[in-house]
Amino acid sequence: MTEKPPILPAVPSTLCIPLAARALGGTLFPHMAVDDRYAAGALRHMGDDGRQWLHDRQSIYGTLARTRRFREQAQAFIAHTPAAHVVNLGCGLSDYLQWLDNGRMRMTDADLPEVLSIRREIMPPRHERHTLAQLDLADPRWWDELGLPASRQAEPVFLMSEGVFMYLEPATVDAVLATFGERAPAGSVFTFDVMCWLAVGRAKRHTSVKHTGAEFHWGPRRLADLTRPHPRLTLRADHQVMGGYNLFYKLMQPVFKAVTSVPFYAVYTLGIET
Repeated sequence: MTEKPPILPAVPSTLCIPLAARALGGTLFPHMAVDDRYAAGALRHMGDDGRQWLHDRQSIYGTLARTRRFREQAQAFIAHTPAAHVVNLGCGLSDYLQWLDNGRMRMTDADLPEVLSIRREIMPPRHERHTLAQLDLADPRWWDELGLPASRQAEPVFLMSEGVFMYLEPATVDAVLATFGERAPAGSVFTFDVMCWLAVGRAKRHTSVKHTGAEFHWGPRRLADLTRPHPRLTLRADHQVMGGYNLFYKLMQPVFKAVTSVPFYAVYTLGIET
């Protein structure tokens, strides 16, 4: 543990929640453990024993479930495209490379400067195919600054953004999705998680996020909101994260979606077909 744990602004500080889930969540949900080799050490570096976050069992389960979903999708993409470029937008202190590296794929972990300064200290790039990159999704140049394809005829890419979109302004979300729709080569995939519009402005009611000072700014009102920013976008899947938590969640998820037209919380997968 460092003598003086790093201090982060509100939104970046939320990285401790999934970090604790990956490090300790298996004690609560052994069947959902993701066997993260680096999370416990990173959590200690942050001066956090994780106990505060373990009281929020729903968030611990949700993090483990979404991690498994992101991992499965990225692994399937790499199986089809072994030399793929995988980019984690808002990576925090997550480490998907441990599960994805096949000796050929490239990984870019991207986040805000204050997060990267911590990450470089405790989780530096592992090899020449792994890079860290500064990211500001509100900057329209983010695609080019991450070295993503300059041509639609290039090899497809896999983008993922975990625990990020709910904190973005609606205009920023639209711009990010429009950029992906306009620039990504055919076959590319973008997967991200977000709560629906009913969570917007209600972070203080969230058991864990209320401790960080962060706020929820965006969530879809309808599934069409996800593809509206660009005509090339297609919705491949919406995976409701909490269905396995207990019987109540399992029964209520389809009811909620039927009433509101969107899941309350889901991992969405967008694709570019042509």
